[in-house]
Amino acid sequence: MKIQALSLAIAVSVATAFTPTPNKATLFPAPRTRNFASTAASSAIPSTGESNEAPDLSLTPPRKICLMVEPTPFTHVSGYSNRFNEMLRYLSKAKDHVDILTVDSKTPEAELPKEKYGYKIEHTQGFTFPLYDHISLTFDLPEMKGASIIEKLKPDLIHASSPGFLLFASLFYARVMRIPLVLSYHTHLPSYAKNYLSFVPGHEQLAWALLRWVHSRADLTLCTSPQMKEELEANGIPRVDVWRKGIDTVRFDPKFSSKEMREKMTDGNADEFTMVYVGRLGAEKRLMDIKPVLEQMPNARLCIVGGGPQEEELHEHFKGTNTVFTGQLSGDELSSAFASADAFIMPSDSETLGFVVLESMASGVPVCGCAAGGILNLIHDGVDGFLVQPGDTDGYVEKLKLLQDAKTREVMGQNARAEAEKWSWEAATSVLRNTQYERAIVNFHSRAFNGFGKPGTQHMLRLLKWRIKHILAKIGFGKEVPKPEVA
Repeated sequence: MKIQALSLAIAVSVATAFTPTPNKATLFPAPRTRNFASTAASSAIPSTGESNEAPDLSLTPPRKICLMVEPTPFTHVSGYSNRFNEMLRYLSKAKDHVDILTVDSKTPEAELPKEKYGYKIEHTQGFTFPLYDHISLTFDLPEMKGASIIEKLKPDLIHASSPGFLLFASLFYARVMRIPLVLSYHTHLPSYAKNYLSFVPGHEQLAWALLRWVHSRADLTLCTSPQMKEELEANGIPRVDVWRKGIDTVRFDPKFSSKEMREKMTDGNADEFTMVYVGRLGAEKRLMDIKPVLEQMPNARLCIVGGGPQEEELHEHFKGTNTVFTGQLSGDELSSAFASADAFIMPSDSETLGFVVLESMASGVPVCGCAAGGILNLIHDGVDGFLVQPGDTDGYVEKLKLLQDAKTREVMGQNARAEAEKWSWEAATSVLRNTQYERAIVNFHSRAFNGFGKPGTQHMLRLLKWRIKHILAKIGFGKEVPKPEVA
């Protein structure tokens, strides 16, 4: 805990050293009223929206990119990890040079992946997040590996994931070394604050205040749905665009439907109506809402695929119901779990996109999902799935009973597959590298950076880096390093 507290103090103090003092001190400053549409319009590059049109992948010459991402997308299966792995696949195809910094304190060092699609993966020291012990986070202290990577690579831009702690290091490096910064937003912090920090007064206001502080310093914020873009902008976050969705329609395909898997998912009752949920098992997913739905559908079965901090509690909660827990699945088994169900149920109202919804649609299985967040951007209600208001048990029962009709399931499943086939990862990455990265660079050049990064100021970074390491060495963290010479 000492190192975490010290790291946080250093990160915040360094970051705030470059922050202008506000005119009025308030605990949770309200978002300033700004016309973000006019800000976006000032760029010559149009907003991408959610069209499935895309430029040629290699339209822009190869770039050098520093990717700083936490939690690691390389040792677990999720929609978030799929997005980054598919991005790297197609950046490699476009011949971009990417150096990767991440953290994984849960995996033995000997088993940590060293590369992805030819890109080197560096791991920095981190810690397990106490409120969600399935993930590792970091401030990139005391090693400051990010600084070393950036000094060597001299990237055209930094792309960092948000929310988290590594992004504070990315803010600092981008500010001091004068490099364009893209932040991609993957977990809706205010929703998680409600589920994990409800004991803290003003937890939602605090979450929004932190998001505004962080993302107003990025040259571009990428979120995963138009609905999330609107919410971020409404809460005072500028320069927001949508990182296009994508789906691997080869990996997720109706052909993976299997009687053997269905027997496993239903505890031998393969002829009964089978619902599946695939994903993280956490309070924010509202999985407990499914139990009263099951109680009103006595001939229905539920299969829950995945793991997470609420797993043990959910086993107890669903005891005595027609529910099977498979644990984490991957590869063909995961594909088969999607395709072998009759319906996918998604009660979560905290999704920034909801990749598992798209994966179910690609598998030809209609989704009954919560009418909130990014899911609204995926399901065409009554066409390829159903939308239900958060916590509406009767609404879920009504729609799921419609899906008990085989003909309805077949038509909706075909429509869902057709919709998923419109969205490829190559097109999403083409828009990212040719349009959105370009927009971030344009935004960077149009903003004032107070002179940091101009000729003669690189020594400032080396000196500050030495001072931080010197302080840490004095109190027993890390080794003493020689003071850099004046250039």
